[in-house]
Amino acid sequence: MLGTFDGDTIKIEEIHRFLNDPVVINKTMYWDILRLFYELKQGLIKAGLKHKIDSIAVDTWGVDFGLLDKAGYLLENPVHYRDKRTEGMLEKALEDISREELYESTGNQFMEINTVFQVLSLTKFRKELLDRADTLLLIPDLMNYFFTGVKVTEYSIASTTQLLNAKERTWDVKLMKALGIPDKLFTTIVPSATWIGKLSPDICKELKVEECEVIAVAGHDTQCALAAVPAKEEDFIFLSCGTWSLMGTELEKPLINEKSNRYNITNEGGYGGRASFLKNITGLWMIQESRRWWIKEGREYSFGELEKMAKESQPFLCFVDPDSEEFSQTGNMPDKIREYCRRTGQEVPEGIGAIVRCINESLALKYRLVLDEIKECTKQDYKALYMVGGGIQSKLLCQFTSDACNLKVIAGPVEATVYGNVVLQLIAAGAVKDLKEAREIIRKSEEPAAYEPAGEKEWELALVRFKELLS
Repeated sequence: MLGTFDGDTIKIEEIHRFLNDPVVINKTMYWDILRLFYELKQGLIKAGLKHKIDSIAVDTWGVDFGLLDKAGYLLENPVHYRDKRTEGMLEKALEDISREELYESTGNQFMEINTVFQVLSLTKFRKELLDRADTLLLIPDLMNYFFTGVKVTEYSIASTTQLLNAKERTWDVKLMKALGIPDKLFTTIVPSATWIGKLSPDICKELKVEECEVIAVAGHDTQCALAAVPAKEEDFIFLSCGTWSLMGTELEKPLINEKSNRYNITNEGGYGGRASFLKNITGLWMIQESRRWWIKEGREYSFGELEKMAKESQPFLCFVDPDSEEFSQTGNMPDKIREYCRRTGQEVPEGIGAIVRCINESLALKYRLVLDEIKECTKQDYKALYMVGGGIQSKLLCQFTSDACNLKVIAGPVEATVYGNVVLQLIAAGAVKDLKEAREIIRKSEEPAAYEPAGEKEWELALVRFKELLS
């Protein structure tokens, strides 16, 4: 994506789009990182043909990483967080450190995909690989290293690892030692929106582009998206909705206590050292995976067609817990949903529309549960829910979210991560003063849509059923 700032508004333009499919080899799921970097370079070539590029920045998903040897060579392709190597690693970690101590230090939501459990699996089953490793770089930092040769770790992406001390904002060496994780692997942590170097001469020569600055913005895409939430209020609730949904609020410092631990809410680092008090929820993954399965069966529908079928289906027929373990892996998602409904004594959704409606209603109700947990922890009330990301292209999900949460939903921008990446580059360059000004610019750059809640009584009754299902 190319971002252009005229001093008043930001214009974004898609330059190059490419697939990011994992590759399974010998039962291990990898990211095709070399192909991804190749595609990033194609984007730079295309952008350089049209404009002089001042700076570039990379943001990605969290938790995953690559390992480099002492000479700086990548030892193997990064393993995908949906790989099964972390199964049982949470329980294994809690043999050496208590859940309370781990949460008190990191403030992270317990998820087996977290970096700490991925590295722990290496200490147990692939120690020879760790012995050869000199440096661990999370995915955006790895891309920055490929571009510049500089090895640093950006703060927001570090906070997804469950190896960062949330209050001190430094690597928790004591925790690493308790789990047998070598702390020598981890690099210096730099704040979000830090200039880290220039595009290497070799890449400039290869791509025939001019030298430009490389900036570590918020390496975690959620934190870029949060920077682009067009809120005017100091206290607001946000929902970044894509393959994953991340729902929370922005705080001056981490909120770590018994209640947040019980609700398994994470404290993620953001720009300016702020804490994003949020919860990871499975998002549009279930829709995406269902659609992939229907395409395999020769039934290819657009997301718009799926939404139309869902609208025409019976409301509140059945629900699923989007975060149930059986939905986390690839496969026949529609059958998994039907089996879940059979097992829990509900009506079984047979048609495509019924499946899609079940997913959307279940997501909206899960958002409501998380909203209530966050309100209880922060002791704050919120006037509106700011919803950003690709998921807001589903008007049905936006309306269901407004209805279930009984809150006005302000939806936009769709490309929140891109806007956030751009404004953090602009802040680093001194062209934008701070986050408050950045959000004003984004409000002027793209008009959000608004959804008002309806059907309060029906959704409250559905919420009761949903809570019983999850209890």
